Amino acid sequence: MEEVIVERLDHLGVIAGVIKDLGLVEMIDQRIPPDDREEITTGEAIAGMILNGLGFSDRPMSLTPQFFANKPLEVLFREGVEAGHFNRFKLGRSLDDAYAYGCDSLFSELSWSVCQQEGVDLRFGCLDTTSFRVYGEYVPETDEQAILVTHGYSKDHRPDLKQAILELMVSQDGGVPFFSQSWDGNASDNAVFQERAHALIDQLKKSPTPRYVVADSKLYTQDNAPNLALMPFITRIPETLKDAQLAIEQAWDFDDWKPIDEAYAYHRIDLCHYGIEQRWLVVYSKAAEQRAQTQVTKVQNKEHTKLKKQLFHLQAQRFESPHAARAELQKIQKTMKYHHVGSVELTPHMHYACKGRPTKDTPIKAIDWQIQATLMPDASKIQARIRRKACFVVGTSIPPHEVPDEEVIGAYKGQSAVERGFRFLKDPVFFVSSLFVKKPCRIQGLLMVMTLALLIYSVAQRRMRAQLHKQNETLPNQIGQPTSTPTLRWIFQLLDGIHRLRWYVEGHLRIIIEGLTDLRTKILRLFGQTVCQLYQISCP
Repeated sequence: MEEVIVERLDHLGVIAGVIKDLGLVEMIDQRIPPDDREEITTGEAIAGMILNGLGFSDRPMSLTPQFFANKPLEVLFREGVEAGHFNRFKLGRSLDDAYAYGCDSLFSELSWSVCQQEGVDLRFGCLDTTSFRVYGEYVPETDEQAILVTHGYSKDHRPDLKQAILELMVSQDGGVPFFSQSWDGNASDNAVFQERAHALIDQLKKSPTPRYVVADSKLYTQDNAPNLALMPFITRIPETLKDAQLAIEQAWDFDDWKPIDEAYAYHRIDLCHYGIEQRWLVVYSKAAEQRAQTQVTKVQNKEHTKLKKQLFHLQAQRFESPHAARAELQKIQKTMKYHHVGSVELTPHMHYACKGRPTKDTPIKAIDWQIQATLMPDASKIQARIRRKACFVVGTSIPPHEVPDEEVIGAYKGQSAVERGFRFLKDPVFFVSSLFVKKPCRIQGLLMVMTLALLIYSVAQRRMRAQLHKQNETLPNQIGQPTSTPTLRWIFQLLDGIHRLRWYVEGHLRIIIEGLTDLRTKILRLFGQTVCQLYQISCP
């Protein structure tokens, strides 16, 4: 009996198919020419790292050969490619080659080409940064262009570890990343956003179609105002600005909210701020108001307990005059956020010059004063706080005829696209332990590869959802309910268990794909002809 070779295909054919469709390997090899002495090209090595990362195999990059040991490499790549070709030396050299070319430039060129191929709408670009913690000493590179891996403000809440910063801009159309840049570990968001805003001014002006920048409140600073004045932006106005708080108060005073849906409403204010003509949209959220009520009640109860203790100790003291007693009470009143003093009672305590029971003629030597006060919740302050926390302010310099109010609010809410991208990149089983590489330039290269993996993932997910919408079809979610917007991560789990079997019969090679069900076949057909060919199924 001929030996049957079983290879795991699972969802890797989907990733490989999308990589082939986009021509990613070829685009990389055009920019980083292959070395004839090596078995695989830099493009194939980077594609291998992407497959390893999106394989969610819980293996570090150094064990990539182990990951590919039982995979059909001739299907995923080409004939002649072996698992041993993806050794740590080749992968390390590929990261060095990407760094020598320019990691940020390489990603931008690749992503722009992909966005054009896929027809991704880049009208709204969401900008944000995150930190990646790393391990080791990381001696600074002699090359001044390498990032500095060092301590800084840790968004991962690990200030004990050094880190690198990744800046990312993604489209709201599918969350496809089209720009990334690595920064020193101690780079601040304000500095990053200010430099990015300055660099975007010319790009946005040269764009043949309107493009707008969407970012969080760190974009909106007085130092960055000269850049903001020259570019169309949508951003959250910082809550720390007094003008933002006044805008929220004005919205409640006017009480002319315009409903968006059952959960949101807004009030518009036209103004000039930081020398920029703009619209501020005070957005009310029903869910935020409910959260605010719970939070304020909790804080109020905590303050009530604290103030009762302070007043208890206050009434145990004696003061030389009513003025001194009231002064101490006022010190406590100044700390009150959700309460006020109800009634105040001053009690005199006489000290007589003679011993024994005093008479009305006994001379008074001194008088001490005791103060007692009752505590009352301040309904107006509580309501004002809840109202303030139930709203946020979105500012934009874009004229209303270009982007209406409701579309501005929708664009800001789409900022979650870049946050989802960061959550994906920082998933514990995505490139786990890969940031153990010991050279800052390779850290920079690996961040680029990770972002390329996000690019492939988001393009594949966008394709799948577009086909489901076009065909008016659904897929089962985790609890078996139909959904037209499943995550690709869940789809990958549904494809787990597909194998490729190879054996020879009378000298002829036989190949079959085992594990294909009606559901899996339906899923695979959503990704197009190349993927169908990899899984040997017909494409409608």
